[in-house]
Amino acid sequence: MTDVREVAEDDWAIMRDVRLDALRDMPSAFGSSYAREAVFTEADWRRRASGRNGFLAYLPNFGAVPVGIVGGIRETAHTGQLVSMWVRPQARRRRVGTTLVSAVIGWALAQDLTRLDVWVTDTNEEARRLYERCGFAPAGERQPLPSDPARAEIGMMLPL
Repeated sequence: MTDVREVAEDDWAIMRDVRLDALRDMPSAFGSSYAREAVFTEADWRRRASGRNGFLAYLPNFGAVPVGIVGGIRETAHTGQLVSMWVRPQARRRRVGTTLVSAVIGWALAQDLTRLDVWVTDTNEEARRLYERCGFAPAGERQPLPSDPARAEIGMMLPL
């Protein structure tokens, strides 16, 4: 069973390590890059840890190493966005992603949001299927991936 813990400011180093692992593993899936974030200072990571509404996932057989990460941010008074979702390759297909999405949905509901958005690279079929299983549907929006404008990402949304 997946244990999900909310990220606190003191978790900054753990969050940093997982985020950098994610950027190394799936550089084309994120709007940032390893090179950009690897030079962040401790103060930068503390700020991110305390202001991102982030969650870390743990599996019993992986010990103290988080197997996934996700965040939620408020976009408007009524909408939020699921961001920075990643699950370690060896922990995939164990419902970790579904559990992390559920954590962000729970956060969004506690914030009285009425809609949750997510952007996913148009070639990331596995992530798109995960979001669809969690109730997200295409929103009819496309945009260039911020870290590589030659790639596109599609918007998906979940009414809450």
